[in-house]
Amino acid sequence: MSTEHTTTDTATETAASEADQMYGEDAAQAADASAPAPEDGKGPRHPKAFYTAQAHATGNGRNGHVASSDGLLDLDLVIPNPITKPKKTNPEQLFAAGFSACFNSAFQGAAKVMKVKLEASEVTARVGIGPLALHRFGLGVKLKVTAHGIDQETAERVAVKAEQMCPYSNATRGNIAVDVEVTVA
Repeated sequence: MSTEHTTTDTATETAASEADQMYGEDAAQAADASAPAPEDGKGPRHPKAFYTAQAHATGNGRNGHVASSDGLLDLDLVIPNPITKPKKTNPEQLFAAGFSACFNSAFQGAAKVMKVKLEASEVTARVGIGPLALHRFGLGVKLKVTAHGIDQETAERVAVKAEQMCPYSNATRGNIAVDVEVTVA
């Protein structure tokens, strides 16, 4: 299954109830009371955040260092090289880790909202980087979802719902290509 990033009124109407089921009542209230749209009514809106992560990068960009404000993330970075096996991570691996974890959480949350008895799920994210034009680079994402204990058709419906719920999907929609492949085990 390959999904296009699309927005629906249903997704915005149910944001509060989904946040409540996934993260608790306070988060649902935050989703319901999201910040107003920009004055012109166009463009992205900032949600009323119930959690904010903070990280700081130093050094020579991709050959630098990143650390989170709480000290739990503290990594040296290297430029991705398809020929060698570096002993340090890169931003694309960090993005892949975040997207796969987030989409897996959204997939499980979507199953719960849809009252689907999902035994387990796993998500592998592949994040590619390459040139878009001279001095412009872009990302592409392939998500491989494996659902346990449900049939293929149901898994695909859950993935569509998860794509609407996942913050990474919402952040990337319309900006980068994201393909979602769903299989059952």
